[in-house]
Amino acid sequence: MTAGANRLLLAQIQRAATSAGLDAVGVTDIAPFTQARRAIDERKAAGLHAGMWFTYGRPERSTTPANILTGARSIVVCALNYEPSDSLTPERPATDGCGRGTVAAYVASDAYGALWAGLERVCEVLKGNGHDAVAVCDDNRLVDRAAAVRAGLGWLGHNTMLLSQELGSWTVLGSVVTTAELPLSDAAQPDGCGTCRRCQTACPTGALDTAGVLDANRCLAWLVQAPGIFPPEHRVALGDRLYGCDDCQTVCPFNDSAAASARGQPVELGLRSERATHRNTVDLAELLQMTDDDLMAAFGHWYIPRRRPEYLRRNALVVLGNVGDPASPAVDEALRRSLSSWSDVVAAHAVWAARRLGRDELVAEARTAGLGDRDPNGLVAAELARPVPLRHPAG
Repeated sequence: MTAGANRLLLAQIQRAATSAGLDAVGVTDIAPFTQARRAIDERKAAGLHAGMWFTYGRPERSTTPANILTGARSIVVCALNYEPSDSLTPERPATDGCGRGTVAAYVASDAYGALWAGLERVCEVLKGNGHDAVAVCDDNRLVDRAAAVRAGLGWLGHNTMLLSQELGSWTVLGSVVTTAELPLSDAAQPDGCGTCRRCQTACPTGALDTAGVLDANRCLAWLVQAPGIFPPEHRVALGDRLYGCDDCQTVCPFNDSAAASARGQPVELGLRSERATHRNTVDLAELLQMTDDDLMAAFGHWYIPRRRPEYLRRNALVVLGNVGDPASPAVDEALRRSLSSWSDVVAAHAVWAARRLGRDELVAEARTAGLGDRDPNGLVAAELARPVPLRHPAG
């Protein structure tokens, strides 16, 4: 194809993406992402990955986009902005005393579904013009943020997210690798974070102490998705977060400016986004009394380690210990049920929640009834021996 034909094809792609609801489109080449590979290797060697597989599992593959498609020549990178307030569901009062757990905005809506539909439209355009194309979305075959930066969609912020002057960081990213040789986008946006440290200061556990570097060992958004016990040293910091953590985004001034711009208002950096006051929540009592099948039907679209419902119950019990009313009959019921669970993960975290709420008598009753008899990994025993910061006095 001639250069002029390639420009026309790109314009057709951009129209298709826009009509499908995507908010930004850029193009980069298929050269290896050497800087991203170096950063991944360095952080993995430093132990900052905390066992996370998605980014760190096979960096030799994810940083070499030519491997995705034979004859690939270009990557079309797309971004979809999601408004946290748009994904809210009507909130009902929590079952008495148990409270509600908050859910991160990116899982509260089907942002990836909408993004995938847009990527498929881009593929259709490319294939209709005689080119091969493969969509890559939420997939460890490609380092999506590095591709987005090189395609001119933004820069990597101090919170490690892709940041854009126009869209802020409330975006999901996806790409189409194609055999078409498309015109490349302009140079990447300059780093706009400067000396701002809001995301670093706001991080509940200090996971962003080094700007632009995430310590996954302390990142709540990762820890709620990781298998095993929830780290005791971060349970109080989890607060009411059942799944995910948006703190480093809600304080970002570029999310303020993007929101204001989208509403046609003057852009004033420095004002906390009104979206930080909107929250998606789940009734903890309802979650803790669900069967495995019901729980997976309701929340199975989230990433739950090994597809085992006990890990979502684990999170809920930590939150219950942080927000529950110790005098509530609903809390009493939830704790008793969880202390008698066949799962040592659930029972162990129920011990922590009960003791944090000052309900040690429930733990004593459970021990008399056999708590700890089903403890193949010593999780319950470890919880019984571990000091717990008391939140409420008994009664």
